[in-house]
Amino acid sequence: MNFIDEFRDKNTLLALKTLIEKEAKKPLNIMEICGGHTHSIMKYALSELLPKEINFIHGPGCPVCVMPRSRIDTALKLAAQDGVIFCTLGDLLRVRGSELSLQELRARGADVRALYSPLEVLQIAAENADKKIIFFAIGFETTTPMSALLLEKILEQELKNVYFFSNHITVPAAVETIMSDEAVKIDAFLGPSHVSVITGYEIFTPLAQKFQTPIAVSGFEPVDIMEGVLDVVRQCNEGRAEVFNQYSRAVSAGGNERAKNLVARYFKPCDFEFRGLGVILNSGLELREEFADLDARKHFDCEVVSKKESKACLCPQILRGLAKPYDCKVFGTACTPKNPIGSCMVSGEGACAAYYKYGFRER
Repeated sequence: MNFIDEFRDKNTLLALKTLIEKEAKKPLNIMEICGGHTHSIMKYALSELLPKEINFIHGPGCPVCVMPRSRIDTALKLAAQDGVIFCTLGDLLRVRGSELSLQELRARGADVRALYSPLEVLQIAAENADKKIIFFAIGFETTTPMSALLLEKILEQELKNVYFFSNHITVPAAVETIMSDEAVKIDAFLGPSHVSVITGYEIFTPLAQKFQTPIAVSGFEPVDIMEGVLDVVRQCNEGRAEVFNQYSRAVSAGGNERAKNLVARYFKPCDFEFRGLGVILNSGLELREEFADLDARKHFDCEVVSKKESKACLCPQILRGLAKPYDCKVFGTACTPKNPIGSCMVSGEGACAAYYKYGFRER
């Protein structure tokens, strides 16, 4: 098995399609939490392949998409300071704050660098001992261990010019907030596969039980997603609400204990504001007190006053599962990947970016 071709096999897909058509007895709203699932669903036209009873709803699983404007404005303030090299992921550079984006700030002369790996910070810091290096740490549980490893290396190498602006967040807290909203109508979830490699699939069991909602942790290939859909259809038919581990080739019950322990060593839970979801208790991660010397928020002025989001942009509603990209009046016209108004069009995992890239035909 090469784990690619067999999960894109046409005959397997058509067989799963037939089973789902046979067993989908009522309309089901299935939220795919991760933006990677959204892109696969659109790329392989799974929403059109499946029967009309299956309605995909796009969730808040894109860390760039859910970053609130205030956090972007704080990043801009930090990056604009003299003697600072500001480092972050590429997608984040294009998200606009109240006035401009990090990409535009870089064009004005600020030293803003896009990284492929957080560990690149080590070399940048070593080569620029006279500069202050600020790392915008971002992502769900998938990327947090890399930030923790970077912290460990910084301490080992005794680097004194690196600071963390932590924006790490957690999936279960966001899902619980969505399910607690009476306006949201979700019947089942496709759970995030890469997150689950780290956390383990059992982390979602309390959510499935509390809200009596099936969750299928699925891979990103078409067959993975179809198998996940088939399972939650069967669970709904049988009145079950369990966590199904479709992605068993990579996900275990308990996850990666070494990675989780590394994160727990350097980070602790904190409240965090999600774009579209508001402030969620204990949904973020910040540095523990003993590592305050590395915390950018302890060493720099991070106070900002942010403007409200554009009323034309529906990203907050899309991230809560209350709207789809084609419901937005500026989608594909005023808002495009080259001129994004909302965060869902900026990120490579954003729902709007997926709809724009692969096209959409309403059934």
